[in-house]
Amino acid sequence: MKKYIFITPEGTTFSPNGNEVENMQVIGVVEDVSNENEAYKKLLIENEWIIDSEFNVAEFICYEVL
Repeated sequence: MKKYIFITPEGTTFSPNGNEVENMQVIGVVEDVSNENEAYKKLLIENEWIIDSEFNVAEFICYEVL
């Protein structure tokens, strides 16, 4: 079984001095799936807050963790 991490360019982050900083944010990690499509499904089923927060899942970047 495989493990995947999902990141997104959406959202904002602030530095300790209060400046807005561009970065990528980790959305979640999914384990025990056989492929990337299963990982997307499992991520969204187990984390309803992603849709509730109106993230654009088409913007997600998925990497297999080796």
